[in-house]
Amino acid sequence: MADPVARRGEGLVRVVASTVNSGDARIRGARFPRGFALPGRLALGLRGPRKRVLGVVFAGTIVELGAGDPGRGPRARSRAEAMTAFAVGDRVCGMTGARMGAHAELVAVPGSRLVRLPDAVSFDDAAGVLFGGTTALHYLRDKALLQPGERVLVVGASGAVGTNAVQLAKHFGATVTAVTSGRNAQLVAALGADRLIDYGTVPIESLAARGERFDVVFDTVGALSPASGRPLLAEGGRLLLAVASLGEMITARGPVKTGTAPERPEDIAALLGLIESGALRVVTDRSLPLDRLAEAHALVDSGRKVGNLLLHPQADASAAERADRSER
Repeated sequence: MADPVARRGEGLVRVVASTVNSGDARIRGARFPRGFALPGRLALGLRGPRKRVLGVVFAGTIVELGAGDPGRGPRARSRAEAMTAFAVGDRVCGMTGARMGAHAELVAVPGSRLVRLPDAVSFDDAAGVLFGGTTALHYLRDKALLQPGERVLVVGASGAVGTNAVQLAKHFGATVTAVTSGRNAQLVAALGADRLIDYGTVPIESLAARGERFDVVFDTVGALSPASGRPLLAEGGRLLLAVASLGEMITARGPVKTGTAPERPEDIAALLGLIESGALRVVTDRSLPLDRLAEAHALVDSGRKVGNLLLHPQADASAAERADRSER
């Protein structure tokens, strides 16, 4: 494919690291939550993804600033103004949203979606925190309004969202019970979980029958419904469903919270700051080159991915990352 062209107000980024996550696999395979099949296909492609290059997460270096007419309207002017804060050579990361295109060597990104990397944060860590980190932060901080001392149940604690949710909940001062497989228990404990539940031996719904209640129940994988999750809530508790059907989203009210997380640069900057300070660890399953992209999707489809699956579009991306670390 031809290289993308950055318009004025955009930067052309040479991608060093991206990720393949559940959202990418869902778009590729048209496997949407119940009720979203038709609107999902209409929006993204009837017979397959309309966008030829998928991927919404990137971390890399600006290699070119867009030129020409930025277009008319306040949004175009805002993009052009945002881009003035960046220069060729800047280390940046971000999310491309519906434009996608991050699973490639180059991606053109509006300045309003770029975030500069702190010197101490690697390209791999920056890319790895974006999808799961922004989702976990939005749900715990903005939807649940999590308070110190509250009891949090994280379902799917070893995934991209779950590994961040465990750490962010602890960062906010909560007591965390984590539901994961036995093989991932040691990892999740190292992330700070106060208590572990192996879903292979203890069904989640049985916790309510045993009288256990939580201030926040965060299901990151679609294991619970409003009906099965509400009995787990203490008085004033909140049920967070990161994966919900169309009907559940429409009818969600009271303690049930659903919806998509925004891709706000200020949230990304906050997460990068936590990585820089050592308060947040990015968990990586493995790193794969671009020519093994199908293998990456197959791993995500298997449901056995732990944390993040990194994608290195550049043939020499690993060497570039090592050199970047050395320079810093």
